[in-house]
Amino acid sequence: MTPTEALAICEATVRRLDENRYYATLFASAENRPLLFALYGFNDELARAGEMARDPVAAEIRLEWWREALDGARAGHPPAHPVAIAIAEVIARDREQARELEALIDARAIDSTPAPFATLAAMASYARATSARLMQMAARLQTAESEPSAIFDGAGIAYGLVGMLRNLPFHAARGRVFLPSDLLAAESIVAADVFSGKHSDRLKNVVRQVEDCALAHFRRAKQNRIRRAVLPAILPAALVPAYLASLAGRANDRTDILRLRKQLILLRAAFFRRL
Repeated sequence: MTPTEALAICEATVRRLDENRYYATLFASAENRPLLFALYGFNDELARAGEMARDPVAAEIRLEWWREALDGARAGHPPAHPVAIAIAEVIARDREQARELEALIDARAIDSTPAPFATLAAMASYARATSARLMQMAARLQTAESEPSAIFDGAGIAYGLVGMLRNLPFHAARGRVFLPSDLLAAESIVAADVFSGKHSDRLKNVVRQVEDCALAHFRRAKQNRIRRAVLPAILPAALVPAYLASLAGRANDRTDILRLRKQLILLRAAFFRRL
């Protein structure tokens, strides 16, 4: 498989699995789009490793495979997997990306654990290590100039938290509680309450606290005008308010927003260069 073929497969995969980042990437230059799709394709593989493996050991085996694949890509000999071949092109552009890709793998190690977050701060730290890091990596692929880290931090944490809230039913169905343990304990909520799918006021209160945290980080990022060169990396965060509105405090409904509305939100944010 040639790198061109591998990059095309990544684009198709991102379009199918990560629609928000796909549309945001269309605002990048034609030269940079394939590498962004490779990066997001890699991220999708890591996310699926935890989502598809109910057994933490199986998930870790899959992540270890990607560690070895990354080593091969770094050495210029990636395994015969389209994402591995494509990510080798990313590393060829910027060798420092390999270290960040490895950090993404490390951060995903908790995805298959039953209750990964002891506190809301831990949940936000996970969003920083995954979503915010991915935004910063994507920005670096587009420009060598640095951008204030507060933009990526605020936008990435907000988008990451909202993503976890939207996927609560998915994780609950697999026996995982992606909500802070201390907030659940304060409301006398046990795992069985989350798994039951009941929309109790106590559970809604926990979700609302996470939503408030996401909104606070979004507002922090919104204060900054974003340079056009890094805009495609940060654009997905423009959807945070719409997602929060669609969630409306519901703990167990996986929600999305209409595709046309999503595209209009991204277009407006790109035009004004503000979230």
